[in-house]
Amino acid sequence: MEMDNSMIANLRQDYSAAALNEKDVAENPFLQFEKWFQEAMNSDVLEPNAMTLATASTSGQPSARIVLLKAFDERGFVFYTNYHSTKAQEITENPQAALVFLWLELQRQVRIEGRIEKVSSEETLAYFQSRPRGSQIGAYASPQSQVIKNRTILEENVKRLNKKYEGKKELPLPDFWGGYRVIPTKIEFWQGRSSRLHDRIVYKVTADNNWKIERLAP
Repeated sequence: MEMDNSMIANLRQDYSAAALNEKDVAENPFLQFEKWFQEAMNSDVLEPNAMTLATASTSGQPSARIVLLKAFDERGFVFYTNYHSTKAQEITENPQAALVFLWLELQRQVRIEGRIEKVSSEETLAYFQSRPRGSQIGAYASPQSQVIKNRTILEENVKRLNKKYEGKKELPLPDFWGGYRVIPTKIEFWQGRSSRLHDRIVYKVTADNNWKIERLAP
């Protein structure tokens, strides 16, 4: 391997798109997130709902992957997955998680930490049956995170399931598939600034379930 690490070390981008001040942010972090998320969508950011989800088993070994945000409100941030997946197993062992949104076009990121729980079966069913039929079939077809011999196994599963549910637009909800909600205790908004003096505004839940706003050094 012959990569010149000096080339990597010298990769840098100066940020000057915007500023973030305590007096300008919303008192409620969900309203601030909604504002930034809407701006990300309006700025043609590719998949603004893509977020890094970090989990850890009880052994302390962390793991991270990209998932898609599918809903948010003052209860938290929702995504869906296979309940037999690695992430789901780690969540069962240790129901704490962290999320990161990165919107490079706006020189922004949002970091979220909190506990995690399953969403209701009613909420899961409504979302599952709103998905394209191919995505519904895909949820059934893939034994997520399990070792498989080859891709043919997936393709044969899809053929079998298409035949089984032929003519049906909506499939029944798999008992191994559903949603999780990250209920935040901390949300940090990061705005890139020049000379690495970035703006970092963090909201933390207080003992009386209010939000305390503070500035962090970059």
